[in-house]
Amino acid sequence: MKLVIVRPQPGADETAARARALGLEPLVTPLFETRPLAWSPPDPAAFDAVLLTSAAAARLGGEGLQPFLHLPCYAVGERTAGAARAAGFADVRTGSSDGAALATMAARNGARSLLHLGGRDHVPLPNATHIAVYAAEPCGALPAKLGEAVVLLHSARAATRVAELAGDRSKLVLAAISAQTAAAVGIGWKAVAVAETPRDEALLELAVKLCQT
Repeated sequence: MKLVIVRPQPGADETAARARALGLEPLVTPLFETRPLAWSPPDPAAFDAVLLTSAAAARLGGEGLQPFLHLPCYAVGERTAGAARAAGFADVRTGSSDGAALATMAARNGARSLLHLGGRDHVPLPNATHIAVYAAEPCGALPAKLGEAVVLLHSARAATRVAELAGDRSKLVLAAISAQTAAAVGIGWKAVAVAETPRDEALLELAVKLCQT
């Protein structure tokens, strides 16, 4: 069964490389493209830590990140943590779950006021002030004659967009990175499965099993 990757670049190619290493032949067709947004950095003295839920925030945040590089940076996943270090954050702390769990982790460490730098579309997080530093704009489309395939869903927005674009849902198996993502897909699919943990590696482990069925 074909494997379809719809996440934005450069993440799409990173996922594709991991998929090939597992013996899969992915079809890369991004349904979003990310672009930086103009933003005005607030007073860094008002925050105890920075929270990043996406590598794109670190990659596209630009010069506005500079006043916050001395603060602890809480990042969801190793990919985001790596992007944070590349942007100049020295004290990077990695969480393996989602943004809410990361905010709880920060609070336990005494960070009561968080600056959440993220995308224009976001989920509110406890104790966090959100500023959009990038946007993920819809682009592209699913192949007209996709046939039977496993589609990787890395976000609820991706799930919604696939639901909008898909033709015959009965031939598509959806592999979602989280239960929240799976909840956004609607009904009528051949199957919907959720990764054991919200990580790209876990999602691909699930994809291997689904592609073999």
